[in-house]
Amino acid sequence: MSNNKVIRNAGMLYVRMLVMLFVSLYTSRVVLNTLGVSDFGIYNVVGGIVLMFAFISNTMAGASQRFFSYEIGCNNVERLKQLFSVTLAIYVFFCILISILAETIGLWFIRNKMNIPVERVDAALFVYHASIISFIFTIIRIPYNSLIIAHEKMSFFATTSIIEALLKLGGVFVLSFLEFDKLKLYSVIMLLVVLLITIVYYLYCRRNFKESRFIIVKDKKIYTELSSYAGWNSFTTLANIGLDQGINILLNIFFGPVVNAARGIAFQIKTQVTAFVGNIQMASAPQIIKYHAANKKNEMETLIYLSSRVTYYFMFLIALPLLLQTETLLRLWLIKVPPHAVIFTQLVIINILIETISGTVTSAIQATGRIKAYQIAVGVVLLLAVPISYLLLKQGLNPEITVVVTSVLSVVCVLIRLIMFQVLLGVKVTEYLKKVILNSIVISILSCVIPIIIRFYCNDLGLIDITTFLITCTASVISTFFTIYFFGLNYEEKKYILNFINKKKA
Repeated sequence: MSNNKVIRNAGMLYVRMLVMLFVSLYTSRVVLNTLGVSDFGIYNVVGGIVLMFAFISNTMAGASQRFFSYEIGCNNVERLKQLFSVTLAIYVFFCILISILAETIGLWFIRNKMNIPVERVDAALFVYHASIISFIFTIIRIPYNSLIIAHEKMSFFATTSIIEALLKLGGVFVLSFLEFDKLKLYSVIMLLVVLLITIVYYLYCRRNFKESRFIIVKDKKIYTELSSYAGWNSFTTLANIGLDQGINILLNIFFGPVVNAARGIAFQIKTQVTAFVGNIQMASAPQIIKYHAANKKNEMETLIYLSSRVTYYFMFLIALPLLLQTETLLRLWLIKVPPHAVIFTQLVIINILIETISGTVTSAIQATGRIKAYQIAVGVVLLLAVPISYLLLKQGLNPEITVVVTSVLSVVCVLIRLIMFQVLLGVKVTEYLKKVILNSIVISILSCVIPIIIRFYCNDLGLIDITTFLITCTASVISTFFTIYFFGLNYEEKKYILNFINKKKA
């Protein structure tokens, strides 16, 4: 894969995620207005596990993609068939295990420990059970999704994702026309959409990839290898779930469902933007693994630097206007903005930028297959956010402190990734700091200057919110784009963009 192809694929996935982002944000607005703040908060704290499944899916899919891409790079079809079947079997076992835990310990916790209005306990339990079923279908989908990405069928992936978002939006509109408990109905609609898209993935893979047919594999070494890798890869995934759900529960205990609703709004945005970042990285992840399989270290290193910068650039293009106009955006989106939602959203966006700056390094570490130490280190650091947040909340601090704690620990995780990057792949940390992190910081600072000046100038003129919003967002995008073009890209990358624009004009 050439550098130009990385930029092209990243651009395609960027457009796909922009469409999904706007559809999903509008969907959340309709859901909030239809359910009300309290029921919306209940869904996010009880059924919120469904919102985390997009993250689980992306993270666990990374494990499958690593093995599938590696074998495709080695052109080993028989091994690929075995790996797919074993992967599917492992995820089925994982679903059974989690379902048992959820229907015992999880059910007890909701009934005895959660702060839920008495009259809504039955609805909360219904949502919880629907969430578990959605979880099963989401996890079963992972091997098929991984196979599609490993084969780099980005157009199908993008189209299906947009259809899924539109189906969810259509389902939300149905809520307004049916006389039924809307919280229960919403959870059923989300479940049906997940089921439908899972079936589509299954049928596409059966038709296009021979290796997607399940076979009985007796080679115990493959089970051991995959189980070990998937287990350690899931450690950080489970740590993230523990972090997000743990903080959600703490906020529920200390402040009640209204603050859960505010955090839920911020994490609706986080879910979409994080998925966006993951999909931009998806443009290069399969090839990074294939380069490692072919022992092409120089090509892999070059691709990692490029992908890291491009991912951060695309992320900052949407982050800057969001940060500068958060309050206006939330009012336009939700009409009624829950208390704390603005500051929660701003802090979450900053945290995403911190995580994005080293995201591609994770793909390189996973390519080696030696992930145990990395997963333990990052997972433990992430989980520290829960006890630290508890201690700070006990001291009477505001709920936003939970995101500040998470952001500080995210910086620690960046350092851990860079150290492991050097240990496992022999790439100097100083090179990454110079070519990616320092570059990204400079781009961020230069991009902010003009939009911030314009924002304050608009406020001094007393312009209405929507006018200030449009002017500031436009200035942010233009400023960031030109800063990236003149200071963030090399000659070949600039040449590719100009050629692409000229072809479109022709």
